[in-house]
Amino acid sequence: MLRTLFSPRLIGLHLLTIGVLTAFILLGRWQLGVFQDSGKPHAATDPAPVAVDGLAKVGAGFENAAVGRKVTAQGVYDGGRQLLVADRRPSVDTPGGNVARDEGFWVLTPLRLADGTLMPVVRGWVASAGDAGAAVPAGNVNVSGRLRPPQGTDSVQRRAEGLPAGQVQTVSTGELINLWKGEKVRNGFVVAQPASGALAPVSVAPPVVGGTFTWRNAAYAANWWIFAGFAVFMWFHFVRDAVRGDRGRARQSPEMVLEG
Repeated sequence: MLRTLFSPRLIGLHLLTIGVLTAFILLGRWQLGVFQDSGKPHAATDPAPVAVDGLAKVGAGFENAAVGRKVTAQGVYDGGRQLLVADRRPSVDTPGGNVARDEGFWVLTPLRLADGTLMPVVRGWVASAGDAGAAVPAGNVNVSGRLRPPQGTDSVQRRAEGLPAGQVQTVSTGELINLWKGEKVRNGFVVAQPASGALAPVSVAPPVVGGTFTWRNAAYAANWWIFAGFAVFMWFHFVRDAVRGDRGRARQSPEMVLEG
């Protein structure tokens, strides 16, 4: 049997089968990877900027389609109501709270629009609460940036000892309504792009959309692996026939009988 298995004709079959199996398995893994990647969120088309009052409403919910949208706003900053969002890195997508303790502050200033409503604006980032870069620009300003949904008050691990006056842990519309009493506060907040004055910028990602799985690629992957299984079956079939044939010829050979 070993002589048959390692005969030149079967060695060629073994090598061919190994090559076919390797190719089919890799092709299946490639198609599976395409299938998995198709379900991942990806960047959406970045529309032109729109006025913020068309997306951020007063007393209304925040639509998913508005997340990350470029917006513009005109108004006057209300420096007397400025807040610092404590324990924040200069990025919207990195976690805040105790995991970023003492790593800096977002400078949150309400922008009073022409209709009297307040639009929370993260003007930038500072390393310390006393940074002079947090000074509020005077007069009418034009603000460009990306719109973000309000943050839940429980979205970060808060400091057990609380925060000093003038600081908050999240940009929560509900909390801002309580802090800015008597004001109509629009839902969500704008991350200014570029940052205001000498403030460091806070990075914010463009809008993304959820991926849609392309099941066709999953079927292609299964097909390639089925082909690999069929190749193994055919290899087994040819090897079995070769072994049976050699055994049959051995039984019919007088020389082999004498040697036995």
